[in-house]
Order: sequence, then structure tokens, then C-alpha cells
Amino acid sequence: MNAKSKPISSDLNKVDSHIITSDEYEEIPEVTPEMFAQAVVHNGLPERPTKKQIALRIDEDVLDWFRSQGRGWQTRMNALLRAYMEAHQ
Repeated sequence: MNAKSKPISSDLNKVDSHIITSDEYEEIPEVTPEMFAQAVVHNGLPERPTKKQIALRIDEDVLDWFRSQGRGWQTRMNALLRAYMEAHQ
């Protein structure tokens, strides 16, 4: 730990022990019918294409580079392949 950093602490116990008073409820605005009329409804995320596990031969240095990028490297590799595919359709 360097001189500028401080330990990360949690206030969860303080939050859990807090009892909400009626005065705090007054801070929350009332939801009006107009607010509901302006609401946007999301029916879930768009469906993603299914993935298929395959065996693929990749140059070792390319594979090492993707893996060195850390967690999610396969997803990023897939995104690059998808971008190439879409650019050449």
C-alpha cells in the first residue's frame, strides 16, 4: 500500500442498522401518471447468437497475445471475428 492509498472499508453494517424515518420518505418524489406515461419498458436483452465449442488452430503468438489481455479474451476474439465477418458480407 502506498502513502496515498487508504484501506477500503465497508459501511454495510451502518447501512443495515439504519432505520428509515417518515421524514426520509418525504424526500422521495411521488410517482405520477405522467411519469408512468413517459416510462420505457424493456422486455429483456436482445437474444444473443448461440456459441459453439470447436477446435481451432491459431498461431501461438496470436493466442498468447489474446490470453495476455486477461479475462474475456475469448469474447474479444469473437467480437473481432464478428466485426470482420460483418465487414465482408
